[in-house]
Amino acid sequence: MSTVNPTFPATKSIFHTLHKAPHSKPFNHVPNHILIRRPRMSAVQSKVLLHDDRSSSTTFPPPAPPPPKQIELAYPVAIEVDKVTEAELKENGSRSTRRTKLVCTIGPATCESDKLEALAVGGMNVARINMCHGTREWHRAVIERVRRLNEEKGFAVAIMMDTQGSEIHMGDLGGAASAKAEDGEIWTFSVRAFNSPCPERSVSVNYDGFAEDVKVGDEVVVDGGMVRFVVVEKTGPDVLCRCCDPGLLLPRANLALWRNGSLVRERNAMLPTISSKDWLDIDFGIAEGVDFIAVSFVKSAEVIKHLKSYIAARSRGNNLAIIAKIECIDSLKNLEDIIQASDGAMVGRGDLGAQIPLEQVPAVQKKTIQLCRQLNKPVIVASQLLESMIEYPIPTRAEVADVSEVVSQGADALMLSGESAMGNYPEKALAVLRSVSLRTERRWREQKQHDTMELPAIGSSISTYISEEICIAAARMANDLDADAVFVYTTTGHMASLLSRGRPHCPIFAFTPTGSVQRRLNLQRGVIPFLLTFTNDMESNLNRTFFLLKARGMIKSGDLIVVVSDILQSIQVIKVP
Repeated sequence: MSTVNPTFPATKSIFHTLHKAPHSKPFNHVPNHILIRRPRMSAVQSKVLLHDDRSSSTTFPPPAPPPPKQIELAYPVAIEVDKVTEAELKENGSRSTRRTKLVCTIGPATCESDKLEALAVGGMNVARINMCHGTREWHRAVIERVRRLNEEKGFAVAIMMDTQGSEIHMGDLGGAASAKAEDGEIWTFSVRAFNSPCPERSVSVNYDGFAEDVKVGDEVVVDGGMVRFVVVEKTGPDVLCRCCDPGLLLPRANLALWRNGSLVRERNAMLPTISSKDWLDIDFGIAEGVDFIAVSFVKSAEVIKHLKSYIAARSRGNNLAIIAKIECIDSLKNLEDIIQASDGAMVGRGDLGAQIPLEQVPAVQKKTIQLCRQLNKPVIVASQLLESMIEYPIPTRAEVADVSEVVSQGADALMLSGESAMGNYPEKALAVLRSVSLRTERRWREQKQHDTMELPAIGSSISTYISEEICIAAARMANDLDADAVFVYTTTGHMASLLSRGRPHCPIFAFTPTGSVQRRLNLQRGVIPFLLTFTNDMESNLNRTFFLLKARGMIKSGDLIVVVSDILQSIQVIKVP
């Protein structure tokens, strides 16, 4: 069998040959002009047979085996992965692992250690803390519990902090957990600060210009339309409203004003994206070392750039990622620039649906998912995925169909909000997301629905362009060869994200020496992040990785692996010995 030096030009020619080859051929009939690269034989490897079209087999005689104790010293067990993922790999194999990531908002229903562990066991990849609710001391306690869970129980849950933003919000309802607004009731919305408890049917508003901006006849839409009022009278700082769509009012719920079928922006549009409270919360997040900061109601790319420079000046070397929340009408005017400037995006369908006509929300969601993939940014779809499960133990069939459609569109992650923060059935809601994601992904693989999205070049240098082409080729090669996994050794996570962008059908095993990079990769679709120290010697890295993963039952002899490295910028195709 001929040998090809695995540099980028050779790899590209290999891919074009593979792309023309029939997909139905098994690996033991791969044409002999394709590079099949084996690592050096370790002491424990016996003969391995590699078949091709021209010869029946090639035999590699085994060296004399040394004592077992020497083997253990040569390959110490030093690889870390989330314990739930490890259990899935052992039980079902790599091809059956879930690709879509799951984000859970932590609230009163899930803030204790046992509840957090139950969510982690159920598949939670990222724990979200919402700075609209609770004190910083409360959030600090949650962060400490998640960290302790990771350290003591073997999980790798990342932490996302979500800012409140400067849009109009209700107050905290005088400490009450919620309040029910009934049809026809008159409620007072006031810019005054009420003493606790609030007067009956009264709520405070955080925007001083609220009473001046509204007019009699305007609609006040609460929490994306969960409750709706009509303004009937204005008295100084107070606005009297009649409830026309009854529902549950929650503390600090978002408010939107509509007049004659259009959103009222006026002074609200001039509010800063990041409020003074948000800046204090951001300082808190930096100090606590959160992995992601989600910025609410982003209106322009400049906000993200300014925040990134602020974080860089205060936390040098920190891998903290910025997620832009697409949830207001101003975001849509600058959508591509905002996504390009950020490290990821979140489609906040609830608040977005209060600012644009409801029938436009699905198109915005799909466009945002496509843009994020083209620009190589992870995207989360959030809000009301399983809203009924806040009160009921099973979802509606429409909600299940919605979740399946989001997965089919290629979103990186799904997010639970009230379902996990304050719902009666947070673990069951998470189980529904997990099972629907798995089934939808499996259907796509069984139907061999190859992705046809055009992925434009996004790099600014020849080096980054080469990395992009290698990862696109590796993803397609993995699909053509029906590989069991793609291995990538990455120090920054960039090559792993490029592979995720290519959406191979098999999982991506991303090996990184940095814990913060491992946690950030928890948001990338199809990526299983491992913590592993490695060197520039790829042969040694592969031998060691194979030994460690086989010893823990996560791969087996005969598995077909496509190997990519951002160290050497190369592709190799290897059968596990």
